[in-house]
Amino acid sequence: MAKSFDYITYGTTCDAGEVERFMDHLWASNQALEDQGRPQTPLCIWGRHGIGKTDLVAAMAARHGAAFVAIAPAQFEEMGDLMGMPVVRETADGAATHMAPPAWVPRTDGPGILLVDDVNRADDRILRGLMQLFQDFELAGWSLPRRWQIVLTANPDGGDYSVTPMDDAMLTRMLHVTMRFDATRWAQWADGAGIDPRGVAFVLAYPEVVSGERTTPRTLVQFFERIAGIDDLGANLELVTILGESCLDKATVSAFLAYVQDGLGDVVTPEEVLSGKGYQAKLQRLLSAEPPRVDVLSAVCTRLALHLGRRTKSLKKGELEGLRGFLTFEGVPEDMRLALAQQLSALPAKLGVAKLFGDPTLARLLLSLRIA
Repeated sequence: MAKSFDYITYGTTCDAGEVERFMDHLWASNQALEDQGRPQTPLCIWGRHGIGKTDLVAAMAARHGAAFVAIAPAQFEEMGDLMGMPVVRETADGAATHMAPPAWVPRTDGPGILLVDDVNRADDRILRGLMQLFQDFELAGWSLPRRWQIVLTANPDGGDYSVTPMDDAMLTRMLHVTMRFDATRWAQWADGAGIDPRGVAFVLAYPEVVSGERTTPRTLVQFFERIAGIDDLGANLELVTILGESCLDKATVSAFLAYVQDGLGDVVTPEEVLSGKGYQAKLQRLLSAEPPRVDVLSAVCTRLALHLGRRTKSLKKGELEGLRGFLTFEGVPEDMRLALAQQLSALPAKLGVAKLFGDPTLARLLLSLRIA
């Protein structure tokens, strides 16, 4: 698992959803500043490797219909890779040397986002060269086009990362926020991205396994994508082990194998709950285990709530019946039912979930929630 370090990061530590809201605010704020002829300020997102910083920025660009350009200054070996190359141009005052911007520099007006990825993995010379770009949005005679914003990502200082510390002159040229991994936020993304539901349930049940040296959200996705075609994980433990140890810490692999050997790899999915079929025997196994596997059942409830939260159309009569059957299934702990009912009661009215609470058992449950 991950070693303990006194990592140095900057700004408030937030989950991905909070970072997303912060970026959206800055998007509008920076555009307003540019309209007023005032300077923008880049944003630097700090965080450990593999937690989705780069993907979050790319998703923001897509969400705003913005162009997206990403550079990795750690790959820049010469100042020309950053600043461009000198060319001689004829002007009214005679020939003069100008810098032709490198190919990565945007040529057309935005909206757009320039991502400077893993900025502090660049060497000190390149970092110092970037300072003018962060301050003035221009460098060596060329400028970023209008409506372009700069976002950076960085790994923490003070630990096992091979990074170049940034001094105060560099740090004060940008705003900062630190992103942390949040299992529920990740599961919301993973469920929509079609990640193997057994993997999503595993992470929700054991979020502590995500923080490792090699185990990260990114490497877990690599693993879950490789096991997606294996229907019976328990019958293929040797292959699952090899796949796991190809990208994860041994401790994570051991935890996943134990999860599978406990008979929990075949998890209850939201689709099964809503169909009302195929989940009852699985649910009974969770409840009859010694001790009952409330950890996995909690993950099932979380996935169900996230799945319904993404719905845009009202639930059909059969789906409502399936959901009612799950909520009233004998043996499901009362506190877990109550938590799920609370999440369901907060869903948009158009989904029609409120119809469920006409059931006397669920009505009493909702009433106890309101009294509390």
